[in-house]
Amino acid sequence: MPTLSDEALSRLRGIRRDIHAHPELAFAEVRTAALVAGRLRDLGLEVTEGIGGTGVVGVVRGRAGGPVIGLRADMDALPIVEAGDRPYRSTVEGVMHACGHDGHVTMLLGAAELLAAGPALDGTVVLVFQPAEEGAAGAPAMIDDGVLERFGIQEIYGIHNIPGIAEGHFGVRPGVQLASFDDLDITVSAAGAHAMAPHATGDVIVAGSALVTALQTIVSRRLDPLVPAVVSITQFTAGETNNVLPTTARLRGTARCLSAQARDRIEELVTGMCASVAAAHGVTIDLRYERRYPCTVNDPDCAARAARVAAEVAGASRVDPRTPGILAAEDFSFFLERIPGAYAFLGNGPITPDRGPVHNDSYDFNDDIIGVGAEYLAAVAVAAIADRHL
Repeated sequence: MPTLSDEALSRLRGIRRDIHAHPELAFAEVRTAALVAGRLRDLGLEVTEGIGGTGVVGVVRGRAGGPVIGLRADMDALPIVEAGDRPYRSTVEGVMHACGHDGHVTMLLGAAELLAAGPALDGTVVLVFQPAEEGAAGAPAMIDDGVLERFGIQEIYGIHNIPGIAEGHFGVRPGVQLASFDDLDITVSAAGAHAMAPHATGDVIVAGSALVTALQTIVSRRLDPLVPAVVSITQFTAGETNNVLPTTARLRGTARCLSAQARDRIEELVTGMCASVAAAHGVTIDLRYERRYPCTVNDPDCAARAARVAAEVAGASRVDPRTPGILAAEDFSFFLERIPGAYAFLGNGPITPDRGPVHNDSYDFNDDIIGVGAEYLAAVAVAAIADRHL
């Protein structure tokens, strides 16, 4: 593959910062989608808009009948107020690109430029610009809209920047790389009473507190300690004054793990603990356990190809082919449930006060990794086409 010129990198940096300054939430990526579609057309590519809502697909068409490889980037931002005063700071109050999707889009546009300018392909590369990764399941929306069948995608690859990994270093692994992600929404109910008469009612605050404590034993005592998992209650709301035992308390949280079996076990244990605490405290507990994203599971052959290509692009010393899985979740997992593929990490550099972790108001994508990310994406698609010919 050719590499991106300094002129191209400067142009891509400008695109990234433009997207950063104009963030859009899930399924509202209208401006971003139009920018992407316009740039793909400028490259002479076939473009289809409106897939799965605001999704955009570009096609780099090569030899008819050859393998068809997908490359995916996510486009949505987060409901976070951006800190700092960088020149390209978000112009949309309360919305920012705090996860680097602005960079992911830009890297895939860079890959499109490389593929469009490179030698004729022995197959086809489908560029998938996906809406709504941040909890709103844009990948299933595109899948339900037929993106895989309509474009004949046989394998798919994606990439995510990771603050805390050295700049330009890659990590990928066969098997589970990212966690499943489920929502817990729990309502504890009782008759309620004056605070002077706690015996007249079940106490939803005491019961809720007991449930929080019980749920913390799932990971520490009920699961295999070698399987990474977390169960976190992140919201607990109850009561309106200091002399009334309230009738309801609401607990919300999340469960994540790196094993499909552990995921089933967590749901089973949460359900049982809710029933036990309700019986012990004389309250009613209603649990809504919503399964959101499955584990992101890399195909072993695709993960090996991703590691090999990353080493060719960045150097072998900058690639960890067995990087540890992490408890973040990704709806790229839905693609990998349907077809083979691999998801890789790309180091965003050290975490600093001016460039924080993802989902943080000080986060910023590192423009210096645009080139290596774009070159990797283009090269892994070409390698996958070549390998499918063997």
